[in-house]
Amino acid sequence: MKKKLLFFALSIGLLTTFSVRSQEKEVTISVDTLSQNTYMLTGQGGNIGIYVGETHVFMIDDQFERLSEKLKKAISGLTDKPIAFLFNTHMHGDHSGGNARFNSETVTLVAQDKVRERLKLGLMKKVEANEMSQGDYINMLPEVTFSEDITFYDGDETIMAFHVHNAHTDGDAMVYFMENNVLHMGDTYFKGRYPYIDLKSGGSIDGFIKAQKKALMVINEETKIIPGHGRPSNAAELRNSIAMLEDIRAKIQAQIDAGSSLEEVKMNATLTADYDSKNGTGFINSERIREIIYTSLKK
Repeated sequence: MKKKLLFFALSIGLLTTFSVRSQEKEVTISVDTLSQNTYMLTGQGGNIGIYVGETHVFMIDDQFERLSEKLKKAISGLTDKPIAFLFNTHMHGDHSGGNARFNSETVTLVAQDKVRERLKLGLMKKVEANEMSQGDYINMLPEVTFSEDITFYDGDETIMAFHVHNAHTDGDAMVYFMENNVLHMGDTYFKGRYPYIDLKSGGSIDGFIKAQKKALMVINEETKIIPGHGRPSNAAELRNSIAMLEDIRAKIQAQIDAGSSLEEVKMNATLTADYDSKNGTGFINSERIREIIYTSLKK
């Protein structure tokens, strides 16, 4: 009996390992050229922004650790210039999971203050559980942080990064390449799908909408937008996102004012019916977005 149990356990372990390795092999890193110097990399997780400057590369987000070598290979296909700055738009693992694999003596990791704070709290638990080395823990953490905004200069290019409050999380930042006219919005924008708003990490529906409106104040009709998830976008599509979220928020607020419970709102498909076919098939379905917005408004 013990031998059978051992064989079963080993089999499960092998299957799990095979499954993870298969997923890695299946992930393909695709590249979208947005301007002469800026690119969007898509793999598994949040979209990555790459700016090739005069002497170095400015990278935004890095997806999961297991994809780091694939991402490095994809970047080397664009340029042989070294990465000098790695910017985290927020702390979630599908955007910051590769930090330790990219961070080095020649790379400076940059993020908003809250990103470092939240990464420290989460990653220290892994160190204490012997799931992460002390060295990787240190390399996962941003070395330069800012409160509201920070600016980088590279030849004729000005790179503006600015904090947006309590949107997807409490540490979100967008990055705008002025000369190339490209904006990376991180997870404050999910194109073609309902957004995930991390309420436990300081996110809110009101802050999410405000963040998207702030982005509109920065860009113009020709701006290329890198969303946190989804295909490259533009100002017109971002305006549609704002209109959708404001409409759903107003409908759910009316239900709250009328005394509806969370369960009633979750089950009320009419509240999002106008948008479900185009936006409700992603990670966040229609019932979940109603739950998120209701909970956010009730706080």
